[in-house]
Amino acid sequence: MPNLLLLHGALGHSDIFKPYLNTLSQYFTVHTPLFSGHGDQELPAGGINIEKYTQELSEYCKVNNLTEVSIFGHSMGGYVALCYAMENPENVNSIITLGTKFDWTEEEALKESKMLNPDIILEKIPQYAQLLESQHGTKWKQLLPAIADLMVDLGKNPPLENNFATITTPTQIMVGDKDNMVTIEESMRVYRSLPNAKLAVLPDTKHPMDKVRPDLLLNLIKDFWNLS
Repeated sequence: MPNLLLLHGALGHSDIFKPYLNTLSQYFTVHTPLFSGHGDQELPAGGINIEKYTQELSEYCKVNNLTEVSIFGHSMGGYVALCYAMENPENVNSIITLGTKFDWTEEEALKESKMLNPDIILEKIPQYAQLLESQHGTKWKQLLPAIADLMVDLGKNPPLENNFATITTPTQIMVGDKDNMVTIEESMRVYRSLPNAKLAVLPDTKHPMDKVRPDLLLNLIKDFWNLS
């Protein structure tokens, strides 16, 4: 069976893909790796950035002997998928991204990163703090500033910017129409910049993966990958 990688977003977890595994495993050998700092994976002493996560994906494919993979990436996972395809075009069959933010500027990154303060989250959104602790353990308080640094680094040096035209991998860019982090406009810009891309806007859909309706997403996935 062909290999499918499901990549979670920043502060996400591979658990979010549970509603999809039964269906997708009929067509693929499904892999759900965790990026470092997430779940039971240690936070690297040297910090994290998109290049590090792209390298982790590359190593995961090498260790598991995965070639000609298909990738679904949610949010940051989609960004990493495209970075990996840019560096290893021969190894990627196709990519679907959902809710991936492409318009990274220093100003935007600083704005986003300010929201990642553990004390503010504990005070203002305690249920989110509980979720983070249940997924990532007590190190969630260290993971937040590490992700904030990743965002700021991305704002200063977005590796995909000016390189979309070089990525010929068949790609479907998807965004929810109620995503408050990613605009339809930036998704369209990237869709038009990629030589071999499709665009899908999901109705009544917000950014978090657990707010996406599985039936809707699975139908779009099946359509793109010609799964019957």
